[in-house]
Amino acid sequence: MPCRLSWRVPVIVVVMGVTGAGKTTIGILLAQRLGWEFVDADSFHSPANVEKIRLGIPLDDADRAPWLESLREAMEGWIRARKHVVLACSSLKRSYRDELYIAGKTRFVYLKGSYDLIYQRLLQRHGHFASEKILASQFATLEEPDDAITVSIDRSADDIVAEIAQALGADLGHAGP
Repeated sequence: MPCRLSWRVPVIVVVMGVTGAGKTTIGILLAQRLGWEFVDADSFHSPANVEKIRLGIPLDDADRAPWLESLREAMEGWIRARKHVVLACSSLKRSYRDELYIAGKTRFVYLKGSYDLIYQRLLQRHGHFASEKILASQFATLEEPDDAITVSIDRSADDIVAEIAQALGADLGHAGP
């Protein structure tokens, strides 16, 4: 059941982490719980980026620049439209998060897990263009945030979402669900 936390200003919650951390699963469940819209940043990648990822070739900053720019434009549009959005987006480097950050309107949630746990999850995942082939490069690129809501992914999705919703309520000055 959605708790429909409401804020006076639009908020974008960026659910971040390496491939296979559960960004989409947790993002969808969190959006449902909050009664917000869910968007997956993967849908903003160019066909060339998707192909590189599918082949296990890590993206570099030049590959990511237009992707981040289009995400930032979309986020600004959601803010103008006064939409609350949960965005699943890797946001691996601080510079990427800096580009996506909109003061007072963006919160990052870091899904933290061990390499081994995520690798095992990726071996079980089918139908996604990102596989275990890029996991090592994702961990090498990852700059763990010190200013995000950090949750461990070693438990159920429902428990993770409950923790995030409670932290968001407290973090943004509202009662939790």
